[in-house]
Amino acid sequence: MKILVISGGPRKHGRTAIAARFIERTYGFHTLDLSVMEMPMYTGEEDQTTNPVVKSLRQSVLEADGVVLLSPEYHSAMSGALKNTLDFLSGTQFLHKPVGLIAVAVAGGGKGGINCLNNMRTVMRGVYANAIPCQLVLDPSTFDYDRDGLLNEAAEQVDKLIEELKMYTRIGKEVNVQQLI
Repeated sequence: MKILVISGGPRKHGRTAIAARFIERTYGFHTLDLSVMEMPMYTGEEDQTTNPVVKSLRQSVLEADGVVLLSPEYHSAMSGALKNTLDFLSGTQFLHKPVGLIAVAVAGGGKGGINCLNNMRTVMRGVYANAIPCQLVLDPSTFDYDRDGLLNEAAEQVDKLIEELKMYTRIGKEVNVQQLI
């Protein structure tokens, strides 16, 4: 099962990157880190499809069986870096693909992140992906900064999301096989 993690935080040392690295280490998934990728600004011009970074992004998402999107919540939405990246993608890459959504709250209080999740879910609907029901907001207090990871309760919540993503990925593969018969 090939799961791709897209870390949508623009900061190399931000909490979104910490969460993405934790998921990569824990589950062995491949991560595309938008804080280090040289993603061009989406213009909709046809010549952007030949950009090597865009081609690699599209191929990585196309080949993935499932995707985990992570983003900090900025101004009640996903990061601009993630939205810009998703604009290069379409139903060609995402059609019926299971996607897990994780928001990283920039400030504490327990409510930050829900608008980001809703924003990501709306965009996933627009590219015909299957955003799974389980979603997660990681508050600043859930991070283990000394170990570049998550505290136990948050790690357990991530595990629940990953297990549900795997379940939907298995179901999706089974449906795809049945459609070929």
